[in-house]
Amino acid sequence: MTTMPIRDVSLFVEVVGHGYPLLLMHGGPGADHWTLLPFKRCSDRFTLVFYDHRCNGRSTGAPVSSMTWENLTADADALRERLGFERWAVLGHSFGGKVALEYALRYPDSLSHLVLLDTGGDSRWAQEYAPELLATRGFGPKTVTLAGRFLNGQITPREFLPTLLRLGKAYNPYMSPRQMAADLIHGEWHTKMRPEALIYAAPHLLKGWTVMDRLGEITVPTLVMAGRDDFLFPPEHQEQLAAGIPDVRLRIIERAGHNPHSERPAEVMQALSEFVPTGTSDAPSTEDVAEGR
Repeated sequence: MTTMPIRDVSLFVEVVGHGYPLLLMHGGPGADHWTLLPFKRCSDRFTLVFYDHRCNGRSTGAPVSSMTWENLTADADALRERLGFERWAVLGHSFGGKVALEYALRYPDSLSHLVLLDTGGDSRWAQEYAPELLATRGFGPKTVTLAGRFLNGQITPREFLPTLLRLGKAYNPYMSPRQMAADLIHGEWHTKMRPEALIYAAPHLLKGWTVMDRLGEITVPTLVMAGRDDFLFPPEHQEQLAAGIPDVRLRIIERAGHNPHSERPAEVMQALSEFVPTGTSDAPSTEDVAEGR
């Protein structure tokens, strides 16, 4: 792990493994790359590039108001150049999937494959429809109201973690205590929450955002993958998302919610490996990344 000066920020970056380069864009806003920890099991097939978006996790150096689609995508492409990759595959989960969609539209020559994991091309699915879906699934009025407030950034920083814990069953309906313990043991306890990122981004960056009318411009092979029981971006939206992308595969993971990479990691990793080529590449060494070369 290292902090790298990229444009006007210091991005927290970790590069592991060997093989075809794969950039992983984490969800949130307000989370960090540790939420994608299960993908490390692919380090024997890919050069995995984890990083924290600006104003998220351990990335520092810019005010939260700098979280724009222009900056988020330009950061990623500057990181690609810094690491010396001509092109790479990009995987985006949840909020990271929105960044990945914008990246594919803004920098089409920089990526070879796009993986959209439990994400959407329209913020309304999460901000407006998700609480209603929870109600139909039997969650009580207090939880439904809390979900609506959380997804629209209408919380205080002190409410951030307790709310995530309260919504745990909604996000991960099939996560067992054993799986949760395993994630913590393997490093998820390192996660650094940044509530201010969600509180700012929900009303300013995400409200009204959509790329549904531009999906036809995506030029790379795309894998749309999601848990069957994701309440944020359910299968019906995944079908709409996939329908708009010219070269696409759709994969719905059974018995999984918003984080199938944690609930059904073997299936997710297999789908990823079958979709993205795993040939060798000129990946930087750990020493090169540490020294910013």
